[in-house]
Amino acid sequence: MAILKIARMGHPVLLTQAAPVADPAAPDIARLVADMFETMDDASGTGLAAPQVHVPLRLFVFRVSAARVTGAPDDPPQGNTVLINPEITPLDEEKVSWWEGCLSVPGMRGAVPRWRRVRYRGFGLDGKEIVAEVSGFHADVVQHENDHLDGLLYPMRMTDLRLFGFNEELSRAVAAPGKGGA
Repeated sequence: MAILKIARMGHPVLLTQAAPVADPAAPDIARLVADMFETMDDASGTGLAAPQVHVPLRLFVFRVSAARVTGAPDDPPQGNTVLINPEITPLDEEKVSWWEGCLSVPGMRGAVPRWRRVRYRGFGLDGKEIVAEVSGFHADVVQHENDHLDGLLYPMRMTDLRLFGFNEELSRAVAAPGKGGA
C-alpha cells in the first residue's frame, strides 16, 4: 500500500465532475481503495474521495467512529466503508449545520448545512449494492465526500461565511470568556 498525495483547494481535479467507475471489482480499484484508506489513516481523516488523491472517479471511503455518532438509531458507527458510484437521496426537507473540515482545505473549519437524513446507495469492491438510511454525523460524512465527486468543496455549501475560519482562531473564539462561539 502507499500513502497518496492529497489535492489541496484550488487544484483543478477538485473542481471537476468525477467519472463513473466501470468495474467496481477491478483489481486497480481495490488497490486504489487500499491506498485511500492508508492515506486517510495517515492524515487522521474520517473520509476521503478519489478526486482528493488526484483520481477523478466516483468513489470514496469513510468510517464513522462510535465517538462521533449522535445516538440516533439511524446514526450508527460504521467501520471502513467504500462507496463506488454513490447516489445520495434526502429523506426529508430538514437540514442541520455541522462543523466540517477537509483534508483538501487544511487548517480550516466551517458550519455547513446538510440534509439531516439521507439514503445512500452505491457498490462495494465486490460489486454488490450497498444501501443505508442514516442521519447525524454519518449522513454528514457521506454528503461531504459525495460532494467531492461533483467538484464541490464544503465552503461552496456554506450559507454564513462568518462561521468559517482557521481552526486555531475558532478554538480561541469559543474559549474566550463571554464568547459563546457558533
